[in-house]
Amino acid sequence: MMEWDKIIWLSCYVLVFAGLSAFGAHRIKVLWHYWRHRLDVPKPLFEFKELPRVTIQLPIFNEFHVVERLVKSVCALDYPKDRLQIQVLDDSTDDTVSEASRVVDQMQAQGFDIEYRHRTNREGFKAGALDAAMPAATGEFVCIFDADFVPGTDYLRQLIHFFSDEKVGMVQARWGHINKNFSLLTKLQALFLDGHLVLEQTARSRRGEFLNFNGTAGIWRREAIESSGGWQHDTLTEDLDLSYRAQLNGWRFIYLKDVVVPAELPPDMDGFKSQQHRWTKGSIQVCKKVLGNVWRSDVPLALKVEATAHLTSNFAYLLTLCTLVLMYPANFIIESSWQKAVFVDIPVFLFASLSVISFYLVAQGAQSRWGWLKAIPYLPLLLALGIGMSINNGKAVIEALLNKQSDFVRTPKYGVENRGDARKQRAIYKAGKSLCLWIETGITIYFGFLIGLAISRGQWGSLPFLMLFFSGFAYVSAGSLLKRFTMGAGAPPEPPVTPDGVVTV
Repeated sequence: MMEWDKIIWLSCYVLVFAGLSAFGAHRIKVLWHYWRHRLDVPKPLFEFKELPRVTIQLPIFNEFHVVERLVKSVCALDYPKDRLQIQVLDDSTDDTVSEASRVVDQMQAQGFDIEYRHRTNREGFKAGALDAAMPAATGEFVCIFDADFVPGTDYLRQLIHFFSDEKVGMVQARWGHINKNFSLLTKLQALFLDGHLVLEQTARSRRGEFLNFNGTAGIWRREAIESSGGWQHDTLTEDLDLSYRAQLNGWRFIYLKDVVVPAELPPDMDGFKSQQHRWTKGSIQVCKKVLGNVWRSDVPLALKVEATAHLTSNFAYLLTLCTLVLMYPANFIIESSWQKAVFVDIPVFLFASLSVISFYLVAQGAQSRWGWLKAIPYLPLLLALGIGMSINNGKAVIEALLNKQSDFVRTPKYGVENRGDARKQRAIYKAGKSLCLWIETGITIYFGFLIGLAISRGQWGSLPFLMLFFSGFAYVSAGSLLKRFTMGAGAPPEPPVTPDGVVTV
């Protein structure tokens, strides 16, 4: 018979992994709906005989390295000049101001309807900049690009005709990855994002479920923005917030998987952490803000359940944090047995791990015939990276739950596609000091100790799982530590933000 302490530890272990398995089961559901609807490619009702007027908004902040590429790629769009307005919305506090002004003047001289708008107060950050520019927008439709995006010349013509359906409020293209092969980190990020961009967004759109605007590379019907309350900056993910408000207001969203707009992935660990922290915290803030409205609405129950799974998905990071506590008792207090293997370990692997592996393999296979095969060597590293990010992202979840305010920290853009570009520009993001880094380092050492303990006791079956945790935290912490000691020298510091420009959400 088991002692009571072992029963308690086993119960906690089962409950935590049951929760993780539930999120895994949702991935299987997404896979199923994607497969069912993979051939249901959206088509516009008809094509406009006369193209409507479009306003393109380019919100930027300290984007010196990419602003010229952004503006010139937008001006190269195959769309009538008299039907196009371009707004460069600049909150910069560095040399981006003069660089953006120069490029705008150059494009104005070529006959483009383009204006440069510079704010000295960053109130509301990106959402504030978009909202402040709306009164000056002349287009019936509003297209948004972040600073690192490079749309193809036919982008507008591929998307605009879907608005021939007056119920369509937003049309979204898929992100591509300019610098996917820059490093191991960018390759893993591409795999991670493709699961969302290829599978989740496609399945939700074609099933008529709640779909989120990804903040860039999409076009909004202006009426959909204004009738749904406009851009609001009480969360860190204003795009997700407006998406739910607009769809609750009756607007339809369309996602075009096969229209790809290349963009830059954060090439360094600190930039990636900063981005993930903002996305994770913002999603929980939106969850708290709109989930109640979803359940009070008259949408079908199935859509409410899916919206709940969507908005609460980042709570999985809290469960991952619980596994850190449970690793020692699960491997060294609870005795191994065939019952534990059959009723606990194998189900956990199938639902919490195999579902993740299948999810990302299908996402790669959907893009190219042998993409799934090329992705296999990276899957253990992808799982490890997700585990290693649990401290950073778990902190974001807790901050959102406790209503802790924080600044909108931008994701740095460097305009780099290879190591040569990075060395040439010396564009290295310098993150602030973080307690999370030292916690991650400590956990790496802790799991190194558990691996040694497992080897000394001959518990070889525990090693794969322990190695996954050790590798994840070692990679995430080393990515920040090594840069501080080797690449930080000579890196330009982030420009200071004036006190009146700091707004917390």
